[in-house]
Amino acid sequence: MNLSAPPAIEAVGLVKRFGDHTAVDGVSLIVPTGAVYGVLGPNGAGKTTTIRMLATLLRPDAGEARIFGHDVVREPNAVRSLVGVTGQYASVDEDLTATENLMIFSRLLGLSRADARRKSAELLEEFDLTEAATKALKYFSGGMRRRLDLAASLIAHPPLLFLDEPTTGLDPRTRAQMWETIRRLVAEGSTVLLTTQYLDEADQLADRIAVIDRGEVIADGTADELKASVGVSSLQLKVVDRAHTERTRVLLAESLGVEVAVTPEAGRLTAPLTDPSVTPELLIRLREHGIAVDEITVSKPSLDEVFLTITGHGADQVDPAAESGTERSVA
Repeated sequence: MNLSAPPAIEAVGLVKRFGDHTAVDGVSLIVPTGAVYGVLGPNGAGKTTTIRMLATLLRPDAGEARIFGHDVVREPNAVRSLVGVTGQYASVDEDLTATENLMIFSRLLGLSRADARRKSAELLEEFDLTEAATKALKYFSGGMRRRLDLAASLIAHPPLLFLDEPTTGLDPRTRAQMWETIRRLVAEGSTVLLTTQYLDEADQLADRIAVIDRGEVIADGTADELKASVGVSSLQLKVVDRAHTERTRVLLAESLGVEVAVTPEAGRLTAPLTDPSVTPELLIRLREHGIAVDEITVSKPSLDEVFLTITGHGADQVDPAAESGTERSVA
């Protein structure tokens, strides 16, 4: 390993505004070469806008970023030669066949006709699309489209690949196939920045994770580090009468001296525990206050608990303020 080589991504204080809305508010990231770096957050958190700035598709309003040492604003052509981007929405033509789509992308990237045909055939085989090579994309399933979109981004075999929620809407089997493809790419030397709102996906794939909420990085670390930051264990509790949920939250917060997160839809309360042995005392105190417990579990914290604890809401919840901006419109 070349210790003097620059990181794949080095971003400091990136800001992007759309009118009065700040979509990205001072995001800083350092992504080492040869790793999967997960960017986790709900819709509207600023993930896509951050990728678009790093990929030179949007100009930052403030801050700076370098890709393998190249400035994204001053050296956009150099950056574009080093990256591939798979966005949330397929960038392929539905009226053309899979082969025709890949041929067009290959030719645009400067490949000869013969090389473009060879590369297209290789990618179709690699992504299990050979049998659908002559089929128009409008007849493809969602999973097939996502695989083709990823194949198109790999024509030039870029050293850095931006995958913006690549498995959204995929069935479990296709999603697992995509995970294996990502692992293989990294094993072959690529660096991947993966945005996702699936906590298990970040847990499975990412060497390091940044949690973004409302345009800011609010936590950064390995999955184990993030889990450890919210306690040795995680307490999850559900009361019989949901009318007692808020009262229960206050009692737990007072007893444990920590913030207690509430999932309103399920009436479930989650809190970090440094000492699981206090659980019986908590149950006694709740009973003394006339609160009946329906369910209680103590387990190792998951990324779900991490996200709920540090943001106060689930990863699948949309931030209304952010959604009213243009995070979707710039995807």
